[in-house]
Order: sequence, then structure tokens, then C-alpha cells
Amino acid sequence: MTLELRPPFDQLWANQDAFAEVEQLQGQVFRELEGRRTLRTEVRGRGYFVKIHRGIGWREILKNLLSLRLPVLGARNEWRALKRLKTAGVPSMTAVAFGERGLNPATQHSFLITEELAPTISLEDFCLSWPQNPPNSALKWALIAEVARMTGRMHRSGVNHRDCYICHFLMHTDQSITAHNLRLSLIDLHRAQTRPQTPKRWRNKDLAALHFSALDIGLTQRDYLRFLRGYFQQPLRTILSEQAQLLIWLSRESKRLYARKQRYGDAL
Repeated sequence: MTLELRPPFDQLWANQDAFAEVEQLQGQVFRELEGRRTLRTEVRGRGYFVKIHRGIGWREILKNLLSLRLPVLGARNEWRALKRLKTAGVPSMTAVAFGERGLNPATQHSFLITEELAPTISLEDFCLSWPQNPPNSALKWALIAEVARMTGRMHRSGVNHRDCYICHFLMHTDQSITAHNLRLSLIDLHRAQTRPQTPKRWRNKDLAALHFSALDIGLTQRDYLRFLRGYFQQPLRTILSEQAQLLIWLSRESKRLYARKQRYGDAL
């Protein structure tokens, strides 16, 4: 069993069964799936997000594996990713409680509690009106640079997201948003993988997802080049030469994802 509690849960659950206590938390439920529950709760006047995993069963595990998908077995993926991102200097959620018990992956019970990031707006929603109302260039370029910096640091730290869409970058709105005053945080890391180094295959999948999710916000070719320069931290001439095959694949893959979205909606 693994259990890590920080304030206020270290005091609230002292000498208590944390796994029983987390099941008693009440609040707004955002997701209720077989074996997984996500909700927002308040404790001592502060907001927290709670993710509870109760095991998905061997049938679901085998179904994922046969579909060549890695199943999400518990909260450990996200807990590990958050610790690695913090070390790498990538702004994300702050974990205040993590628990895991049981050796059987099909029935393992785990949970993760993070501090609420508020007030915020997703980058997807923030950019929604850009095609009709383009932002000033300085703000757009600053956002591109920050997304490139965060994504690059994430991958160089050995973390790949597996849901790397602009909707999972939250813009903090507690202060006015300008090119010189903006703050983003990366969220929704329950599918993330953590290794000593990020394999190119998984890096490329994240980049394709990010490209796909930005296709409708009115970015120009020069904007994409700005991202590449910030992500690879190299001169454009070098990137266009050394990453030529990757850039061709990214364009093709993002268009494939977009076509699939047009056919099936958001059920990617």
C-alpha cells in the first residue's frame, strides 16, 4: 500500500482509513465511469478535484490490450507525471493526497486529490473566437511560445501526455491576460506515461494531437514555425532539415484526426 497525505488531508484523515474517507467525499461529479469517478469537492473553504479508481476488471484490461491501447489502471500514472513535471518546471496541478492499495491490477483501489486551479479558462475556449476576432500578435506569439516551452519540457523530462490537446492547457484568469502577464497549467494527466526518456513515437503522437486541436483557431504557417522553434529550441533551418519526415507525418496525422472528428464528433 502507498499513502501520501498533505494538508489538510493529513490532519483530517489522521488515524482514519483514507480509502474509506475518500469515498465519502461529496461534490459536483464530472465523470462517472465503470471503475473511475472524478468530482470537485470543497474542504475548509478550498476547492479540490478528486479522482477515484476502483479497478476496471480483467475483461476491460484485455479489451484495451487487444485494441492496442494501454489501459489506465489507477491514479499512479498521474501522480508520477505530476511529480516529474514539477521537477521539470512545467506548471500543472498540485497533488495533496495519493493512495493506492492492492496488487491485482484489475481490482486495485487508488485515488488522487489535487488543488483546484481557479479561476481559469481552457486554451481551447480562450481561442474559440480567434478566427472571427484575431488576438493581437504579441499575445498570440506569447501563448505559442509558452505552449511550446511547456510541451518541450514535458517531453524532455520523460513524460508524454496521451491527451495533449489545447483544451488541457488552462489559462489563469485571476489577473488581466497580456503578452507579458500570462500563466498556463497543464491538466488531465491520468493517461500520461513517465519514463527516463520519452520515445519518439509517443512524443510524435502528442505533437500530432496538439496540432490537430489547434486547426480551427486560425493559426498561420508562421505561427506553427514559431511553435517548432520554441519546442525544439533550434534554428528553423536546422528543424526543417532534420525533422522533415516528422513534419510531413504531423501534417498527415493531424488531418486524419480532424477528418475522424468530422465523422464521429468528439469521440476520439
